[in-house]
Amino acid sequence: MEVSKSIASWEVLEDREVFTAPPWIKLSRQRIRLPDGREIDDFHYIHLTDYTLVVAQVPDGRFIMERQYKHGVGRVSLTPPAGGIAAGEDPLRAAQRELLEETGYEADSWQHLGRFACNANYGCGNAHVFTCRDARKVAEPDSGDLEDMEIVLLTEEELRRAFHDGGIAALGAVAAVALALNDALRG
Repeated sequence: MEVSKSIASWEVLEDREVFTAPPWIKLSRQRIRLPDGREIDDFHYIHLTDYTLVVAQVPDGRFIMERQYKHGVGRVSLTPPAGGIAAGEDPLRAAQRELLEETGYEADSWQHLGRFACNANYGCGNAHVFTCRDARKVAEPDSGDLEDMEIVLLTEEELRRAFHDGGIAALGAVAAVALALNDALRG
């Protein structure tokens, strides 16, 4: 897709930190200049850690998902393995690490489906979506996460049902699964 040359970027004139809780979140208040010359003194920007989402398949085609309580949605939900990218860490390496830590699985065949802003207006970090195939269990999960989780293997039909029935509650997880299912259909 070609980017429009007639739509100009906003210019950040000042970026002041108003809240921080490293390494999780930073909120800044920006002073920006719009292309028409108007200035906005209080545009808020949310800095969150970039992260990976991994839609992994085992050799028989089932998908590795995690069932866990997610505090942001206030309920148990399905999610693909996911986690933060450390400063300076390659997104693929982070995805491989998260898959192993959270599920005990490894895979050799990986595909990056893209990097996506979590919120087009306020930032909120970037999600790197990966798929991997022929994942095999090599260890017990050792994520160190706060959430209790159950690793489940779902057929494509079960995953699609969870996708449509609200079993996957977080938009990032929904998007990652949709991208992976679409990619799988293209072959």
